[in-house]
Amino acid sequence: MSGVLRGMMRLLPICLFVIPFGIAFGIAATDSGIGPVKATLMSIFVFTATAQFAALDFLQEPVAFFSLGLVALALSGRHLIMGAALAQWVNRLPAGKRFLTLMFLSDANFADTQSLLQRGETDLGPLLGGGLMLWITWAGSTAAGAFGGNLLGDTDAFGFGVVMLCFFAATAFGMVRSTPSLLLPVFVATGASVTTLPYLPNGWNIILAALLGGGVAAMRHAE
Repeated sequence: MSGVLRGMMRLLPICLFVIPFGIAFGIAATDSGIGPVKATLMSIFVFTATAQFAALDFLQEPVAFFSLGLVALALSGRHLIMGAALAQWVNRLPAGKRFLTLMFLSDANFADTQSLLQRGETDLGPLLGGGLMLWITWAGSTAAGAFGGNLLGDTDAFGFGVVMLCFFAATAFGMVRSTPSLLLPVFVATGASVTTLPYLPNGWNIILAALLGGGVAAMRHAE
């Protein structure tokens, strides 16, 4: 239990930066026609910011379930890599604790736990605790945006509409800065997404970008 509490406290500062994203999603979801209750439940049970934002384009009647699934897979496929990186520690846990811990796996608590494991620690309590803190913050801020967004008046003045754009841009920049070999895959994926946006159905430009960028990355890795 001490490890869980430790993880919650370690990720508490990061959660302050999660709040604007959660509010932005709550507002975007209600603007897309999803009720506040459904938007909040989505963050509680889905808990993946990038895929949730992308899903809003598909949650219109009729719902394009196949396309929605492909986009969610493309945006959340990195969890396969994170799970593999944690396998030697996670697989030591009983099945119940293992699945509970992985339910709250995200980029932030994965990175934090990796730094602890690389220092020789073996306790996965911080992984669960950090994930719980992020989950609580994400669901709570989504509810705040969904139920209280109308109290803010014209939300465009707060810049919520560009929050995810800035987030993705910062993420891509961080990836390229730490791993320069990713510059070409990111460039290819970005170019494909932007140039095909006017010609493909909603979301399919993201799928194409993920496939092309991933293909280029795989070819460069094989060289």
